[in-house]
Amino acid sequence: MKYVLLLISFLTFSCHQTKKSSKMNTKIVIAHRGASGYLPEHTLEAKAMAHAMNVDFIEQDLVLSKDDVPIVIHDIYLDDVTDVAIKFPNKKRKDGRFYVIDFTFDELKTLQVTERFNPKTGQQVYKHRFPKGKGNFKLHSLQEEIELIQGLNASTQKNIGIYPEIKAPEFHKKEGKNLTEIVLKVLTDYGYKTKKDNCILQCFDAKELERIRFELKSELFLVQLIEFSDEVNQLKHFATYADGVGPWYKQILDKKINGKFTFTSLVKDAHLLGLKVHPYTFRADALDEFNSFDEMMKELLINANIDGAFTDFPDKMIAFLNQKNDE
Repeated sequence: MKYVLLLISFLTFSCHQTKKSSKMNTKIVIAHRGASGYLPEHTLEAKAMAHAMNVDFIEQDLVLSKDDVPIVIHDIYLDDVTDVAIKFPNKKRKDGRFYVIDFTFDELKTLQVTERFNPKTGQQVYKHRFPKGKGNFKLHSLQEEIELIQGLNASTQKNIGIYPEIKAPEFHKKEGKNLTEIVLKVLTDYGYKTKKDNCILQCFDAKELERIRFELKSELFLVQLIEFSDEVNQLKHFATYADGVGPWYKQILDKKINGKFTFTSLVKDAHLLGLKVHPYTFRADALDEFNSFDEMMKELLINANIDGAFTDFPDKMIAFLNQKNDE
């Protein structure tokens, strides 16, 4: 936690400069796995840094431990962001992977978290980010992260929200686990019950998100994540239970004509159905078809008219939106 205090004090001045309180951004900035462009993803340090950057929401991907603790980690696997292969070499499954669900919370807390890497080659995925194997980062629970964010909201007089994701619900069910129900109880216990409570709940599994709305009777703001192109045609169905959609940003891009980007009808169609659109993931160090991060943000946030976005570099997106507000 010493990193948390250092980050908050370091960023306080610069963040007050970045996001002006006199104007509210109409488009929301979601810290993807925290400020993951600068610190290892889903660490408390990355979340504290994102909070200091004055984002609108901070994301939490959720997987269950063996003893039913919701763990904040992007995948059901451990071996691409921790030293589990060194500490627990005998706990891998037949497929060679190490699963969060096979470890107790106490065991998970002994692991060192590092910048994402390829477990087969050992190579860091994003070469110019926080150096792999450096620092002292740990896994944590959903409860611990909520307490950090709510505590920072209290001490800084902010109201930054949470944006949890139910990860691989079918996998958990096959393992005899009720991930969704456990997560919803934690959210309720910490005051996240309705659309007014600054919590957006997301999931790729459409059946599970629909179950959350109708069977489990959740009143939270729900976002249906979209992975495959054919799912874009299901917007009308999504609108019967969800409040927004989270597509891959490439599903919004269409052909480039005479050097200019054109867009699919996804955003327009979603808006006609009353759905917000929060695409993923804006990375300044993985631009693909764009010449710069500013171009990416301009084309999607402004020209395509999305309602917000997930980004590994929230400070850059906040600065961009503030500049547009001043124009």
